Amino acid sequence: MAEAASAWWGSLGEEERRVARGTTPGADAGDDERRRWFYTPTDYGGLTLHQQRPAQQRAAMRLVASGLSPAGFVTVATTMGLENVLDHAEGFVTMFDRERGRDPGLYYLRVFGEPGGDAPWGWRFGGHHVSLNNLVVGGELVSTTPCFMGADPAVSPLLGGAVNRPLGRVEDLARELVRSLSPDLAERALLHPVAPSDLVTANRSVVSEGDRVIPLTGIWRDPRFPDDVEQSKLQKLSDAIDDATAYGEVDHRAVAWSTTPRGVAGSELDGGQRDLLHALLSTYLDRVPEGVSPMPSYDSEALDAVHLAWAGQTEPGAPHYYRVQGPRLLLEWDNTQRGANHAHSVWRDPGADFGLDVLARHRAEHHA
Repeated sequence: MAEAASAWWGSLGEEERRVARGTTPGADAGDDERRRWFYTPTDYGGLTLHQQRPAQQRAAMRLVASGLSPAGFVTVATTMGLENVLDHAEGFVTMFDRERGRDPGLYYLRVFGEPGGDAPWGWRFGGHHVSLNNLVVGGELVSTTPCFMGADPAVSPLLGGAVNRPLGRVEDLARELVRSLSPDLAERALLHPVAPSDLVTANRSVVSEGDRVIPLTGIWRDPRFPDDVEQSKLQKLSDAIDDATAYGEVDHRAVAWSTTPRGVAGSELDGGQRDLLHALLSTYLDRVPEGVSPMPSYDSEALDAVHLAWAGQTEPGAPHYYRVQGPRLLLEWDNTQRGANHAHSVWRDPGADFGLDVLARHRAEHHA
């Protein structure tokens, strides 16, 4: 990873480096920018693929691949390509105060600190429906969360009657598990009969008790567009998404984030259901390279403490949301927008996203 980061950095000119460089990671306010992340088509901060020559783009994608498993990299590359599909579906219109609203070239890469050595450094890659956040301390990759992957459209046609579903198994395994539950367990797994409009924890840098859905307009780098017409369009889109679920105070409370896991625990599942839960975990935790993924730690005992909760209907094609929660684990999924054909998924470590736990220890040991 350090070699790939250094190679990309070495290909950049002075002005490109100014845009691409972030401050050295630390457990203080100076690290705020590294901890900002998004999944909307907004400015992520960093150097876009558009701003790079083909050789630089190749080096950038080599760095991205270093933080992903082969399947994870294919999923990210497919998601980026879906911007063209989405552009076509929306009629190739201009939107979001950009020359091209759906743009596979508007993915941003930024390196924080100096790659290599023992000092902390990291990198962030993101754009619409992709957010990868990696931290290296003492030559070891210590954090890969938040790790977000989405798909819009979640389902699109391919020749011969085939379909493109980049996150199909992420959705199907959870649905199969919920539908296999006994009536008693299914009732306990259900947070709410209507799914929220988006991820409950959204793009917060830190998740906290009582967190609830943030409107689309709040998941943007800047509070508003300079162009009032484009701002009005975004507000109308945001309002339409919220109106579709018609959530009120009681609804929001029903699905709000809780530090105490809700739903059904792995310890209550039978053997086949536990296999489904284990496979579902792998669709998130195996996004990163083998040897980095915490998946091997989820043996029988660890699986006991993992909880699954669901909101919405369980029929395929219906709006739905689920949450998987356990010690140092939060997985969230929603597929509600655009007629339940617009999916979001995120893997987080609520107590240590962005490697803040490791950075705090590093600071205490080396800067006391």
